[in-house]
Amino acid sequence: MDVPAPGRSSTHLRRGTPEYRRTSLVLFLAGFMAFAMLYVVQGIMPDVSRDFSVSPAAASLTLSLTTLPLAVAILVAASWSDGQGRRRLLVGAVLSAAALTLASSMAPSFGALLALRVLTGLVLAGLPAVAMAYIAEEFHPSGMGGVMGLYISGTGLGGMTGRLAGGLLASASSWRLAMAVVGGVSLAGGLWVALRLPSSRNFVSTPGNMRQRMAGLSGPLRDPVIIRLALCGFVLMGSLVSFFNYLQYRLAEAPFDLAPALVALVFLLYLFGTVSANWMGRLTDRRSRRLVLLLCMAIMAAGALLTLSNRLPVVLAGAAAMVFGFFGAHSTTSGWVNIWATQRRAQSSALYLFGYHIGSSVAGFVGGLFYAGFGWPGEVGTVLVLLAVGLFVALSLPNGRGHAPFAVPA
Repeated sequence: MDVPAPGRSSTHLRRGTPEYRRTSLVLFLAGFMAFAMLYVVQGIMPDVSRDFSVSPAAASLTLSLTTLPLAVAILVAASWSDGQGRRRLLVGAVLSAAALTLASSMAPSFGALLALRVLTGLVLAGLPAVAMAYIAEEFHPSGMGGVMGLYISGTGLGGMTGRLAGGLLASASSWRLAMAVVGGVSLAGGLWVALRLPSSRNFVSTPGNMRQRMAGLSGPLRDPVIIRLALCGFVLMGSLVSFFNYLQYRLAEAPFDLAPALVALVFLLYLFGTVSANWMGRLTDRRSRRLVLLLCMAIMAAGALLTLSNRLPVVLAGAAAMVFGFFGAHSTTSGWVNIWATQRRAQSSALYLFGYHIGSSVAGFVGGLFYAGFGWPGEVGTVLVLLAVGLFVALSLPNGRGHAPFAVPA
């Protein structure tokens, strides 16, 4: 359990120590399981469409109606953790989401499935709400870029595994088996995280009641840099989720006509994200964050354009570029939030993640409307418009380097 420690000297985890490595691994695994549960539904959308006789855009609600309540709940969870601690919320989020994922495998109707996914989003919010704040508080700044990159790569690998396992198990058996396997494995992993995650040593409880702590959001809301980073999160996640929601439908149709099991294998491209998150996370320890962010967004845009081709290798190369650029950009922006926000880190991280997951909800659904109306060029157009907005916002960000703290505007 977290023990608030006012007046206590900080004992940050330093790169190269055994405890640094152990704690980094636990956070990697927690992010892995959380995002496997969140995104397993993306790999089973075609099967949900067939089983419940719903359109691709309707099937995408299994994800959008998870990330939407998650985005809202993150704001509440971050403020709650300021008084009650990070560790308890983080562990509870993984365990309760695992139980709801198991229950989702037995949903008797499409409406029941959506209701269970809404609840999953609400409880799962506890992990992303506090993970970045936990990292910022417990790890020494000299190694924070690396551990943030590792955590982000865990979320990327978990999302990939959830999507891949969902698609493969659904094609071999059913989407219900896919949900049951991901939920069961996550429940076991959550118990391991509960046993191994260290208590906070640098957490200081914020005085006051919940209403007063929620008022702490007013600081980040007045900070133009945090708002711009949240907008970048909206653009980044909205682009990626919308892209992969409908790419699998396209690959199953002419001219590709891939079997369901082969379509599921496209999620192996998320392995490029684990490389990118670590590489770009470390690069921002030495280089301009703005330059790295602009580069990553440009890579995403180029990748989206490549997928207009009707040649499968070119489409797969474009999808790989989308993944590579996204995880590099997300690692950069999420680390930037914690470097910039020297106070109210949990609320600042929560505001960034609010934008990030709202992007997933909104663009993930809206992209389906453009895909239905204009085919794949409509989806690519959706992604390019989002990224154009993101590039404009990124250009207005300060050109910070390394770990030097920035002054937060009053």
